[in-house]
Amino acid sequence: MASNQENVKLFGMMASPFVSRVEIALKLKGVEYKYELEKGGNLSDTLKKYNPIYKKVPVLVHNDKPISESLVILEYVDETWKQNPILPSDPYKRALARFWTKFIDDKCLSAARKAAFTIDEKEREKAIEETEEAFQVLENELKETFFGGEEIGIVDIAAVFIAFWFPIVQEATNLNLFTSEKFPKLYKWSQDFTNHPIVKDKLPPREGLLTYFKARYESLLASK
Repeated sequence: MASNQENVKLFGMMASPFVSRVEIALKLKGVEYKYELEKGGNLSDTLKKYNPIYKKVPVLVHNDKPISESLVILEYVDETWKQNPILPSDPYKRALARFWTKFIDDKCLSAARKAAFTIDEKEREKAIEETEEAFQVLENELKETFFGGEEIGIVDIAAVFIAFWFPIVQEATNLNLFTSEKFPKLYKWSQDFTNHPIVKDKLPPREGLLTYFKARYESLLASK
């Protein structure tokens, strides 16, 4: 196992939910790594060399081999370090887990962002509706404490944006969308997930994020 941990680097950025995904997985696995901090708008040449196509974080570099895109990295981490698996061993359940991670990225994240940061009222209403529909699908899918059962799995990790970032975003942008009344199971899951010691350790400070999103929203309103 030590040989797998010899040379692990993670290129990340402060307060990125996609980087947090990878950090949570590595922490769950007990994998030591060196964190390379990138700055938005001023990415290093090393990062661009490792991820020339998308030129963004996160990038995991293991023994000089780069892997990009957070969901791809999560699968790589799970296959490389076998302890504390985040994907089910059963092929059908693995396929379902992949389906739900993709659903989170394709349906939940894009709609939630639009709901929060769209100024046009009609477009915002439509995005809110789409987000509520997507969250309801997850609400119906959640059968146990976590999407992974009683232990955290890849779907929970993929949904870190919903659990931690979105409640902050909705507070900053005057939304009342993700509540314990509307989504009791999903809301409770978000509390259990963000309070899990491993997850909690890898989340950025809440206040800093709230300040950032408030400023972003105010500048959007000002430019209206």
